[in-house]
Amino acid sequence: MSQQDTVSIRILDKEYQVNCPPNERDALVQSASHLDARMRTIRNSGTVIGLERIAVMAALNLTYDLDKTESNVTLQKDARKQLDRIDKKLTLALKSLEKSVTF
Repeated sequence: MSQQDTVSIRILDKEYQVNCPPNERDALVQSASHLDARMRTIRNSGTVIGLERIAVMAALNLTYDLDKTESNVTLQKDARKQLDRIDKKLTLALKSLEKSVTF
């Protein structure tokens, strides 16, 4: 069984106890800080009232950001594959050209 630490995090002035592996503690604290900042921004905008609604809006915003990032990674992978195909074709064409050129 893996070791778990209890970590105290604060989000919108409420404290939560969360269990996580020791090697993930820093990532959890950083994520909680990011969520807290996002929720404070939403609360301070004055357009959303209620902790639950603020949490849902923050989750929606963060999910949108994540989806956008994943989409960009997919596009980068697709572009890399296309560039690799072009590189192979060019390499083959250059080798063929080198063989056909005689001095």
